[in-house]
Amino acid sequence: MAAVRKGTREDVPEIVEIYGRILTNEELGQASVGWIRGVYPTEDTALEALEAGELFVMEEEGALVAAARINRVQVPEYSQISWTQPDAPAERIMVLHTLVVDPRYKGRGYGAAFVNFYERYALEQGCPYLRMDTNEKNAAARRLYSRLGYREAGIVPCEFNGISGVYLVCLEKELEPV
Repeated sequence: MAAVRKGTREDVPEIVEIYGRILTNEELGQASVGWIRGVYPTEDTALEALEAGELFVMEEEGALVAAARINRVQVPEYSQISWTQPDAPAERIMVLHTLVVDPRYKGRGYGAAFVNFYERYALEQGCPYLRMDTNEKNAAARRLYSRLGYREAGIVPCEFNGISGVYLVCLEKELEPV
């Protein structure tokens, strides 16, 4: 049974290896996520999340299979989106950033399980309004999020995380408080 926990400094090298495997798949044309090696994501991406206390990792039988950053920080591009709840209080909005699943474990449901954790965590923190984004090129992520009930609220052309020419797909979901 996969379990999610707060990330540690010891997890960062393995997270960076996951980034590398995803980037290699992108470079070989085996995946399309819209990331660029050396630009985003990098070791600093994981370290910044760790230092902020916002890094989460998923483990299965001792193997780190997925990671993400979870916080209440909405990127500036979100201000251009027509959200279903545009007046939702910022302190009640939770955001998922840089969700990665190790390509060696693709197709085993870890992405969906991580998003399920994100939703439970958000509710525990009093945040029923969920937001996230992905690159328009990332068809696999878009299919996953749609299947999990996320609505594409809009697409913003921008430079994102140092990558120019990005069409940022912004997604949302509102949970029923328990």
